[in-house]
Amino acid sequence: MTAVDLAPQELRILVAVADEGGFSAAAARLGATQSAVSHAVRGIERKLGVVLFERGRFGARPTPAGERAAAHARRVLRMLQALAAEARGAQTGEITGPLRIAAFRSAALHLLPPALERLAARHPGLDVSVTVVRELGAGTAGEVAAGRADLGIATLAAGSPLPAGLVGDVLLQEPYSLVHPAGHPEPRSLPLVDWMENCGSYTRDWWAAQDWIPPATVRAEDDGAVLSMVSSGLGMAIMPALSLTAAPPSVAVTDLGPGRPHRCVGYVTTPELAATTAVRVLVRELRSLHPRTEKAQVTAV
Repeated sequence: MTAVDLAPQELRILVAVADEGGFSAAAARLGATQSAVSHAVRGIERKLGVVLFERGRFGARPTPAGERAAAHARRVLRMLQALAAEARGAQTGEITGPLRIAAFRSAALHLLPPALERLAARHPGLDVSVTVVRELGAGTAGEVAAGRADLGIATLAAGSPLPAGLVGDVLLQEPYSLVHPAGHPEPRSLPLVDWMENCGSYTRDWWAAQDWIPPATVRAEDDGAVLSMVSSGLGMAIMPALSLTAAPPSVAVTDLGPGRPHRCVGYVTTPELAATTAVRVLVRELRSLHPRTEKAQVTAV
């Protein structure tokens, strides 16, 4: 098959249409005309030999081929940025450029801030952005795979492979605990408050074996809302340690015993970004705050 040579501007157009969902919106983002963007996309599709977008009154929706092409385009464009930053850094010794992080809520609130504080003090030229992503479906790893984040703070299943095409490692294991209103005489008799991101593969077997845990009476938006509801006396919850970092004194945290489940929290990135200085220094800061002790193993595929 003949090699396909797409120019960076073609990649930017492809990404803009995928992100904006239409040619007109992409044109406005790029400062171009709608006809120029539409013409460019047709040219890209001819080069690749596939249809990248479904056109209609709804705009332009990426086909499966378009989704994959857009993900690769984002990653190529990001590496062009990294090329410039790495070359300048080799000359000046400074680490500069963007660093995009995707994290689930409790990691963004409690795991990242101390690492980012140290990173800012040591490398002020880095432009760090953090996006909070629900750890459902593709989650934070999906943001990395799609080229929208350089590194994701993700929940990882011990002994399971990382998502295809990504690399990473476990940073810490956090235990689950029973959380209930302080002073309640029989906390296990309370109704259960839960949220959609809870009880992944790392807790499912344990959860199913606990006949004292009832079906959830209330499902909240996130772990912060669950903690607030428990604090107000509305029930009990089973929550991981990160979610309990800022637990108010009105709640009590009870150990679930030696068989309690744990959640592995780690980072994922792409093989190409793992070699960049910006990602390496962030991982170094995260590891320095969470030494590599008693960590479960995950494998790359």
